[in-house]
Amino acid sequence: MSSMSFLLVGVFLPLFPFSMLFNILFGRLDSAWMRIALLVAWPSTGVTLLSALGESPPQWLVYWSVATAAFYAFRALALRDFTLWLGHLATSTWALLWLPAVFIREGAWLLPQAAAFSVPLLILAWLGGRLEKAFGGAYAGSPGGLAASVPRLAGLLVLVVLAAIGTPLFPGFFALLGMVGELLPGMPLSALGILLVWMLWAWSGMRILQGLIVGQPVEDSRADIGLVHTGVLGVALAMFAVGGIWFSGSLV
Repeated sequence: MSSMSFLLVGVFLPLFPFSMLFNILFGRLDSAWMRIALLVAWPSTGVTLLSALGESPPQWLVYWSVATAAFYAFRALALRDFTLWLGHLATSTWALLWLPAVFIREGAWLLPQAAAFSVPLLILAWLGGRLEKAFGGAYAGSPGGLAASVPRLAGLLVLVVLAAIGTPLFPGFFALLGMVGELLPGMPLSALGILLVWMLWAWSGMRILQGLIVGQPVEDSRADIGLVHTGVLGVALAMFAVGGIWFSGSLV
C-alpha cells in the first residue's frame, strides 16, 4: 500500500510515465492564468500528499526521479514552442523534489524547495501569455528580435529564465547544490545525473532565449510591458534572489 501511495504522489511530483498527464493538460490550456493555476496546484498537491503519508520515500525513487528529470530536460532541447518548453522544464524540476523528500528529515523544507523551482515558472507562464497576446504565438524564431521590439519584456524574460534554470544567486541554484552535496557520498551517479540535468536546463534555456531575443525585430512593433509591471516584477525577482541567499545555509 505504501508503494502505491508513493506512485500516486508520482503523478504530481512527476515520475515518468505518470508525468505525461501534466504535460497533456498543460499543453491544452489556452489561458496564461489557467497555466499559472495549474503550475501552482500541481506541485502543491504533490507536496501535500507526500507530507500526509508521514514517511520518507524509498531511496530507489531517487534513480527514477533523476531519470525523469533528465528525460524531460533532454526533450526540452528540441522544443521551439515556449509553452511546451515551459511544461517540460516544470516536469523536470518537480521530479527532483523527490530528493529532498528522501534525504531531508525536516519535511517543512520541502515546500520552500518546491517554491524555489516553481516561482520562476509562474512568471514565465505570465510572460508567455503576453507574448501570445502581442504576437499571436510564442515560438523560438517567431517572434524574434524581442530585445529590439519589446526590450522590457525581453529583459524580464532573460532574467526569469536564468532564475528557472538555477543560475546563481537564485534559490534554485542553492537547492540544486544541496541535492548534489547530499547525493555525492552514497549515490555519486545520481549526483552526476543532477549535474547533467542542470546543464541541459541551461542549454535549452539559452536556445529558447536565442530564438526569441536575438534576430531581426518584427516590423509591426507591439506594446511593451508597462513600467509598473516591469518595476513590480523586477522588485519581485530581486527579493527572490535575496531570499535565495538568505536561505542558502539551509538549502545547501
